[in-house]
Amino acid sequence: MSKKILEIVSDFASEAHAKIQTDFADINPVIGLNLGMRNVGIPADAITIDCLKTGKRIIIVLDDRQPDVVQYQFSYKAQDPDEKFESLSISDLSILVFYTWMKDYFKT
Repeated sequence: MSKKILEIVSDFASEAHAKIQTDFADINPVIGLNLGMRNVGIPADAITIDCLKTGKRIIIVLDDRQPDVVQYQFSYKAQDPDEKFESLSISDLSILVFYTWMKDYFKT
């Protein structure tokens, strides 16, 4: 995975996060970047977006073997992720996509 794609996706998530915090006082997501999968031989990076209030988590995986696609899943912080992830073309990803995911999934 090129560092550039990771930076772009991470920037989208961060900008959406800032807008969510402005628009919704009750949603305070926490974004995490996990580069540790590479340490165990998996050529991928992950971004997690957690809502501490609801315990919900959005997982985004950037896999080197599929450089034009992000895989994502709506899950829970206290549970292992399901094996099935949805896919979205990198070109379809945007700040608005992240914003909508956080707004719709994290609202209480």
